Amino acid sequence: MKAILHQHIILKARFSSIFVSMRTWIHFLRQSHFIRMVLFLFFFIFLITDLQAQVTNTGLVDTTGGVKINKLAIGGYLDAFYGVCTEKNESQTVPYFVNMNRNNELNINLAYLDIRYTDSNFRVRFVPGFGTYMNANYISEPGTLKNIVEGSVGFRLNKKRGIWLDAGVLGSPYTNESAVSKDHLVYTRSIAPEYVPYYLSGIKLSMPFSKKVTGYLYVLNGWQQILDLNSSKSIGTQIEFRPTDKLLLNWNTFIGDERSVLNPNYRLRIFTDFYAIYNPSEKWNFTSCVYFGNQEVKTITKSINQHWWQANIIGKYNFNSKHSLSGRVEYWKDPSQTMIVNPTITGGFSLGSASICYNLKANDHALIRFEARQFLSDKNAFLDLEKNPTNQMSWLVGGLTVWF
Repeated sequence: MKAILHQHIILKARFSSIFVSMRTWIHFLRQSHFIRMVLFLFFFIFLITDLQAQVTNTGLVDTTGGVKINKLAIGGYLDAFYGVCTEKNESQTVPYFVNMNRNNELNINLAYLDIRYTDSNFRVRFVPGFGTYMNANYISEPGTLKNIVEGSVGFRLNKKRGIWLDAGVLGSPYTNESAVSKDHLVYTRSIAPEYVPYYLSGIKLSMPFSKKVTGYLYVLNGWQQILDLNSSKSIGTQIEFRPTDKLLLNWNTFIGDERSVLNPNYRLRIFTDFYAIYNPSEKWNFTSCVYFGNQEVKTITKSINQHWWQANIIGKYNFNSKHSLSGRVEYWKDPSQTMIVNPTITGGFSLGSASICYNLKANDHALIRFEARQFLSDKNAFLDLEKNPTNQMSWLVGGLTVWF
């Protein structure tokens, strides 16, 4: 009886925490004028352009292709870059980023081989990766786990309905950007994907509900964890909706206990994001992402909820089949430094950035890109060339990306 009562108390506390987090989210949406503006702008673009191949979900590492040998496909990808920013720090890095994050240094952001075997009811994928992105983003993973972009095995559970079950290290559905720069309208990553999982470890159930709607259920070790940091498992969901061949709407959720040795006071994390990818014509491409997260933190006397949110919108205009120009505006808010920690700043802070990017499609397997990006914060979140605190930073970066 005591065990049942104890379990009831735990469940009651958990649902109470979820309710408080959702109430915080609703209040946040009511107050977030910037997000409402981004959503209005995106759907205004959708309404005034004419609907016209099916849009690809660029949030997943799934577009390399490769050379096919019967049921085996082998692909490759290499992204070389050189960038310089106006922050000078001891680590020679671009602050707050894991992609293209080396300053004044020619390097490889990401290089990988994509090896796939696909049968009618069975599939295997292994993607070993190398580069500065892997060094920065997989720093907490031990040994050879640091070099797995993806590694999974899948079985078709229902051939008629196309239901699949995959297990291993999986690509993350969160936000409309992955680490594969060639799939994105702007060369560098937004702030948004840098602070959600780029990879997941667990199992994924894929289930088409109709020709336009596909659902996914994830059971995970945690928030971007191959090596599990606690005994609890996390749950993720994804819904893809394709109302037309030119528009994709995607909604994701995550819920899980995030306590660890590094963060022993962390408890329940709730996260949701929504993004749209819209390609109305051969001339224009658009995408936008908004998200909100809430982290429960246990103190000596009570539990508190820390939240963060962001919104961005990205567009590209194609002059012809080779030349295009793209741009992005974004805003990030972290009132409690839950995701972005800067020990020199008291309290939370916000970041905004705007960028413009020139894209040259050298051929069907190569892109040359140049991007200029400006950051502005409400706090002194950067260091200038003299290592003095400042609230802004400029970043110039160029990249050569090839694949097969």
